[in-house]
Amino acid sequence: MKRINVIGTSGSGKSTFSQLLAKNINAEYIEMDSLFWQPDWQESSNDIFFAKISHAIDKPTWVLDGNYSRSQSIKWKTADTIIWLDYGFFRTFYQVFCRSIKRAWNKNELWQGTGNKESFYKTFLHKDSIILWMLTNYHRNKLRYSVLMQTEEMRNKKFIRLKSPQEATDLLSEITRLS
Repeated sequence: MKRINVIGTSGSGKSTFSQLLAKNINAEYIEMDSLFWQPDWQESSNDIFFAKISHAIDKPTWVLDGNYSRSQSIKWKTADTIIWLDYGFFRTFYQVFCRSIKRAWNKNELWQGTGNKESFYKTFLHKDSIILWMLTNYHRNKLRYSVLMQTEEMRNKKFIRLKSPQEATDLLSEITRLS
């Protein structure tokens, strides 16, 4: 495991897990959201976004945190491992809810140089609410990743499905032990 993409629904804990994993294997941690979002919540065009991804993963080891299915052909061309954080609905909802409240309250910039911050309005009342996104995409992502695991494209990749935080902790412990 040298080039890893951690996937999962928003709120599943991808960033926390990915940062720990990157530290454990002495790899660069790359957050896809920081590559995608521009100032004032502007989205990057595919050309810009894909170029940023290609540049970021042009290294021998990395842990890439994020989904962005339209970028699969780029990020999975060199990835050797896909780790899916597939936690239960209520746990994931609880995590995204608590994280959103904390971010809206603290008003910390999410990605350096963007000025992008969560707000209570954006969290609870806006059509692009991350909580609403999680609620409407949780089951869709679960189905999509379940099918994806079985595809021909994944036969030459290590695909790890973690169904609980304990399984994630156990995997990190095993990786640390083997390092």
